[in-house]
Amino acid sequence: MIKAAVLGSPISHSLSPLLHTTAYKELGIDAQYEAIEVKAGGLADFLESKDSSWTGFSLTMPLKEEVVSYTNNVDVLAARIKSANTLFRKDSKWHATTTDVLGFTNTLKLHGVDIHGHVVILGAGATARAAAAACDGLAAQITVVNRSVARVADMSVAVVDSDLSFIDWSGTSIISDADLVISTTPAGATDSLILPTTTSVPFFEALYNPFPTKASQEWGQRGGLVIDGLDLLIHQGLAQIEIFSGVQFDHDEMYSLLRAVGLAALA
Repeated sequence: MIKAAVLGSPISHSLSPLLHTTAYKELGIDAQYEAIEVKAGGLADFLESKDSSWTGFSLTMPLKEEVVSYTNNVDVLAARIKSANTLFRKDSKWHATTTDVLGFTNTLKLHGVDIHGHVVILGAGATARAAAAACDGLAAQITVVNRSVARVADMSVAVVDSDLSFIDWSGTSIISDADLVISTTPAGATDSLILPTTTSVPFFEALYNPFPTKASQEWGQRGGLVIDGLDLLIHQGLAQIEIFSGVQFDHDEMYSLLRAVGLAALA
């Protein structure tokens, strides 16, 4: 039996329990998956209170960075971006990995987006670093728009092969020069963006609730493809489901099911 949960704060809004439960039922797997509130600084105490019956945990903010310092068993990619969204038990030890990078890659592939040229990423936190790692080596240039220099060092490690630059929020007009824009900012942060008058460039909004944001709605009205965060949630979740269950399945078919279920819940 799978016994798992998504951890974070706030967490009551999460669609992960619905998506995971639906997938396990479709696969015929006995599973329990819930949402549990764990605040910043509380991950170690929470995990140490759990017995060996737990299969694993999905992690959202503010725990994606915290978990990297909790366990020594962090895979190379998660260590590089200093963020892990998946914790699973192996040989009686907790192992941390990231499925967020694959989530970005597979979502862009689903929508036929070829990562190339100049990618602009809004935000510089854990989700932004996953997006940057997904674009690294494919984009010639990655520009990160961030409000604080505190995130520069971690982002600089996350990008290895592409040219990387940083600008502050006053320079968001640079999105007019982008071949792909990815927003990883909180709700409302992009409401004041100065958008191109017309565009054919994709805008990937990592949020799924609320959606559409003001920026994504206006971007679509001006001609650009808009990708929502529900697709990201589903694609990173598909990889987690395989990790927790040990079962391989058709991702395209499962995506279609989970997309329909997710949209119905949001409606």
